[in-house]
Amino acid sequence: MKTIPLSRYVRRGLFLKRPFDTALSGMGLLLSSPLWLVIAAAVKIEDGGPVFYGQARVGRNGRLFRVLKFRSMITDAEKSGVAVQAVEKDPRVTRVGRVLRATAMDELPQLINIFKGDMSFVGPRALRPQEKEVHGHSDQRAIEDIPGYAERHVVRPGLTGLTQIFLPGDTPRRKKFKYDLLYIRKRGFGFDLKLILLSFWITFRGRWESRASKL
Repeated sequence: MKTIPLSRYVRRGLFLKRPFDTALSGMGLLLSSPLWLVIAAAVKIEDGGPVFYGQARVGRNGRLFRVLKFRSMITDAEKSGVAVQAVEKDPRVTRVGRVLRATAMDELPQLINIFKGDMSFVGPRALRPQEKEVHGHSDQRAIEDIPGYAERHVVRPGLTGLTQIFLPGDTPRRKKFKYDLLYIRKRGFGFDLKLILLSFWITFRGRWESRASKL
């Protein structure tokens, strides 16, 4: 696995990352608990299906872990058994799910993963094993063969990050991985704080699903 060089300034700030993740995720779990009840009720009322949806994700050093999300798609969205990324106006997304995905509220349960240490608040997006690209710019190579895939796993995946903020969800993986590697080179406590603040702004505006600029 390729080593990503870091400046001394960046290294000095990294020791704050894990304590900050633990404290903020713990506080977030406590403060958001009433919202969990509202979201769970809305998901259940719409179609009577499960409230949560579990997924395997690839974490630091390629280790697999499991995340829970509030279900935003119909119950048989992946009946083929293949992990396929969502596209703009995806017909599999429910009405409640559209609101959840636009505000990233479907990912609230991942605060548990951050608290446990599977994830960080900021980092490359945690991908699903063997995930396939769609929507016209599909890269037919196995995801593991796309340049940058292995290098991005030197850090914990993030709930938000440079790629998630500045690129649409259906951007080709090879471009996303370039942004991930740029984040790894630039990462530091101050940079993470800026990305977290930008993420709150996008959530407030409900623009996480935008294919234009989210900011």
